[in-house]
Amino acid sequence: MADATAYVLLEDGTRFDGEACAAEGHAVGELVFTTGMSGYQESMTDPSFAGQLITFTYPHIGNYGASAQAMESDRAWARAAIMREACNREDAPTAERGWLDWLADSGVQGISGVDTRTLVRHIRDAGAMRGGVFPAAMPERDARELIAAEPLMTGQDLASVVSPTEVTRHGAGDGPSIAVIDTGIKASMVRELLARGARVSLHPCSSTAEQLLAEDPDAVFLANGPGDPAALGYIVDTVRELVGRKPVWGICLGHQLLCRAVGLETFKLPFGHRGANHPVRDLQTGRVEITSQNHGFAAVGPDGGRTIDSDEPVRWETDFGAAALSHVNLYDRTVEGLELLDVPGGTVQYHPEAGPGPHDSLYLFDRFLQRIATA
Repeated sequence: MADATAYVLLEDGTRFDGEACAAEGHAVGELVFTTGMSGYQESMTDPSFAGQLITFTYPHIGNYGASAQAMESDRAWARAAIMREACNREDAPTAERGWLDWLADSGVQGISGVDTRTLVRHIRDAGAMRGGVFPAAMPERDARELIAAEPLMTGQDLASVVSPTEVTRHGAGDGPSIAVIDTGIKASMVRELLARGARVSLHPCSSTAEQLLAEDPDAVFLANGPGDPAALGYIVDTVRELVGRKPVWGICLGHQLLCRAVGLETFKLPFGHRGANHPVRDLQTGRVEITSQNHGFAAVGPDGGRTIDSDEPVRWETDFGAAALSHVNLYDRTVEGLELLDVPGGTVQYHPEAGPGPHDSLYLFDRFLQRIATA
């Protein structure tokens, strides 16, 4: 690109030129892609994207502007937005400002004009890797040094970066009380629980089991969040103390943490699952749901394999009794959920709150609260 003002560089030396279109400066991190056709602001403000640069596969990003209602947290967590064609319009009914203006004010680098199709195909073949967005004036030598200095995602504790430092409480009335280990919970998850009458307390991820149980909650909720679950041994130890004492339900990172707490293993996916069009089979109903996902790690199957060959509720033997597969990914046959059979608890790997995404799986919040009532 003759008029390039910025470029994307991957740690394997692959380069893509484009046009700088948001905050000045550079950004480095793990470079990933998401397949959602909308929800770009929700993605940027999802704490699960902390430490990452997002490549959007949909070609036009920014069409409907930015607004306060699209915030999933109080700030942007993704470090850069990589786009084929960025827009800065404010003429959509919900728009309060332009998308690129919002990125710039958030201190987030953006690059447009990138051949995102080729970039995504490269990541699918080579795997997610470290990379960066840099101004054209920065020599590649300097960019390579910055990328090399960035920690690998494997082994990173990013939950402590995004977690709150104090307990906050939401909701009123006499509905079920839910204690959340907040490793980066999305606002839409809290809204779904509150809409069903729950009272929600958000606790720092460093909270002990005693602190979480002090208010005698009806259940414990393990939230989504960024980073490697294997680096969060202190949270896993806390969850182990909670399993069997209270119903425990996990989503995304919370799914991985509960799996590790009951003695299962997790592994890093080649390029993760990120987007709003991932098919998952619910083995309890046989129904195929289109789901919203954002994760880079998954649970190992009961035979030690990384995929599940059948659509049957295969079982694990865990430190807390039996567990059964409840959901399976129909793209790559990875574990998407399990249910503890001898103690109250269960998980899903994907995002039933659908912020953004389809609403196929919203019923899981109802299922969770119904099981609390009968636990």
